[in-house]
Amino acid sequence: MPVLTRFLTRLATGFAAILLLTSPGFAPIGARTVTKETLAKPALWVVRDKDTTLYLFGTIHVLRREVRWFHGPVRAAFDQSSALVLETVPTDTEVAKTTARLAIDANGPPLSEKLDAATRARYFALLDRLGIPRAHLEPFHPWFAAVSLSIAPLEKLGYDPDAGVDEVLKNTATTKGKPVLALESVDEQLGFFAGLPEATQVRFLTATIAEAEKAEAEIARMVSEWSAGRPGALADDMNDSLKDMPEIAEALLYQRNRNWATWIAHRMAQPGTVFVAVGAGHLAGKGSVQELLAAKGLTVKRVE
Repeated sequence: MPVLTRFLTRLATGFAAILLLTSPGFAPIGARTVTKETLAKPALWVVRDKDTTLYLFGTIHVLRREVRWFHGPVRAAFDQSSALVLETVPTDTEVAKTTARLAIDANGPPLSEKLDAATRARYFALLDRLGIPRAHLEPFHPWFAAVSLSIAPLEKLGYDPDAGVDEVLKNTATTKGKPVLALESVDEQLGFFAGLPEATQVRFLTATIAEAEKAEAEIARMVSEWSAGRPGALADDMNDSLKDMPEIAEALLYQRNRNWATWIAHRMAQPGTVFVAVGAGHLAGKGSVQELLAAKGLTVKRVE
């Protein structure tokens, strides 16, 4: 998979999971693939001082319902925590308003006209295969189409935003009366993609179209690495994806990691137990949240 798509697909699943839950035209497509139940043991870390415990958990934003992960140390840490912290906690109204403001290109030509003839033909063919009306994405910027089409094929394969780790954690916390806090607003999250130059957005969309048929293999590898608790393998994939695009990596990965590490360091000054869950790619490799916390003098330990 081209480096841009490999990296952005890993990040896009979180944004697309938000968008697909609230955007018309992206209803589940056809019959879902069902496989036998699998037991996952994803990685979990903890940061402690004399009166504060903070658990750090990497999430997969879309997942098959038959993957069992919410047990053992992860469930125990969640149950012990008085609050849950996620990347963002969107509402349908907030997403709709922000999407209308950031995703719609009110002054530009239709989306398909921004693509060269060959790419346009492949784009329309992909929409037809997925059952998405061709007119649906025409008013939008390329980033919105790219993010949406990064995950749309996965729904047909049984990957469900409602079964994503973030959604399960949020719903469970709400049921138990735990506060759910956000590290970023919806405006900030969607703004990371909306702020990309249009040429980069078109490149992202072009690569997404070209690699749509490989979506199953890409997500399967990511879920396998996550399920086995192998952040090193995730890091290898991520680092390979980043080497040719440092400016995008800075905006979408490293700067956010620094922001979150700063938030965590400040939170450690308050007593209590908190469960922080962010995309697994942020907790792996060079510049990870754990590495940044260590640089701030905090000890981060893997929970076995």
